[in-house]
Formats: sequence, C-alpha cells, structure tokens
Amino acid sequence: MAGLVEARRILGTRVDATSYGHAAETVLGWAGRRESRYVCVATVNNIIEAYDDPAYRQVMEDADLVTPDGMPLVWALRLLGVGAASRVYGPDLTPVLCRRAADLGVPVGFYGSTPEVLEDLTAALARRYPPLRVVYAASPPFRPLSAEEDARVVEQINASGARLLFVGLGAPKQERWMAAHQGRVEAVMLGVGAAFDFLAGRKRQAPRAVQRLGLEWLFRLASEPRRLWRRYLYRNPRFVALFGAQLLRRRLAGTTAGGAR
Repeated sequence: MAGLVEARRILGTRVDATSYGHAAETVLGWAGRRESRYVCVATVNNIIEAYDDPAYRQVMEDADLVTPDGMPLVWALRLLGVGAASRVYGPDLTPVLCRRAADLGVPVGFYGSTPEVLEDLTAALARRYPPLRVVYAASPPFRPLSAEEDARVVEQINASGARLLFVGLGAPKQERWMAAHQGRVEAVMLGVGAAFDFLAGRKRQAPRAVQRLGLEWLFRLASEPRRLWRRYLYRNPRFVALFGAQLLRRRLAGTTAGGAR
C-alpha cells in the first residue's frame, strides 16, 4: 500500500489522499523496480460495489494505491479530516504517467476496450508524446478467457517488456482482473476505466467546470443513459445516504468520547 499519504475508510473501503505528483512518482518508482503492483481509481460506483460485495472490498483493500477519482470521494475525504484532499482522475492520471514514462524511457502497455479504440488511443498518444514506447496493446474478447488464453496474455504482456499496464475493462471487472494477475504480470497495473475512450476521442468528457462541481455523473448519464442509469440514479443516492450515516456515527462517537472525558 502507498505510504506517505493519509487514508480514510469511506463506507469501509480505504481511499488514499494522494495527488497526481505523488501517484506518478510512486507508480514510476515501482515500475523502475519492475514490481508487480496495482492501482485502483475509485468512484462512488467502486465504493458501493465494495460495500455490497465483501470479495470486491478485499480486492480494493489489497490495491497498492486507491486514488479518489470522483469529486464525491474528495469531499468525503475532506469531511473525514483530510482537508487537502484532491482529485486524482483516471483520464488525467493516464497522460501524466505517459508523459513521464516518455521522458524516462519506461515502456507502457494497454489492455482493454476494442481494437478500434486502442488504435485511436495509441495514435493520439504518439502525437502528444512522440518518445513514448507503447510496446503492448490488446483488446480481449467480451467473454471470460480460458486458462490457456489467460496464460498466453500474461506471457505476451511480460514478453513485451511493458512496465506500466493501463487496464480499461471497466469497474468492477478491471479491479478483479488486476488483483487476479498481481504477481503474474510483471508491471504496475492501473485500472483507468473510461480513460481509453476519452483519450482516444471516442467519448466526450464533461467540461472542467462541470467536473469541479461534481456533476460529471449527470453529463455522462445524459450521454449514455441506458448503460449508466443504474450506476448514477441508484448508487449515487445510496452513497449519499450511507455516507451521511457514517458521518453521523462518527460525530456521535466523538461527542460520547468528549463527554466521557
């Protein structure tokens, strides 16, 4: 797990109050030492999934770094006493790491999405960071892989020499995949969700002002209502209610402790 940063438990799941600078330095340090690690970028969706599924909560717990990808988690960290908490958003962390990897000569790979998205993504990154060494890019089929297929994927990733592997399978699949491959994939794995589509220009990102207001979910819901309605219209209100209860219990516990003194 990442050191030198504060962390808090939000509905039982650890979230690290990291920053782009800290996350990039930490990840590239692991990559330079060829360590097998994984990083989760957490949204409300991850937190509710972990709340409902103890096995997934353990996957999140075992991650080496859990960044607050969504503004609601940044606000939650601040309410839990980390006043300097800031957002570390997958679609922004990815280019930060690619730029630094290009400068340092660290080879990178991409796993997930579709062949068309990967083609556009790698072309866009080549234009932005010409020295970037993309040594692996693969789109798995939309079905579980056989043991033989999975072993072949691991062999190909390791043979490529990639030290950073960006994983775009979507939550919660990408976190489970990374946890299952820690110790097998010889790279730092980062589950960056929709970053592939955004950076490839296949989907529009919410304007920065909308992101700062914490309303990116509304923008994305309007863009993909059939796919995202359950995530945002069911899980977001649950998060507000459950986290409100967590804050209330925390305050009551503090009042009781104060009275005892």
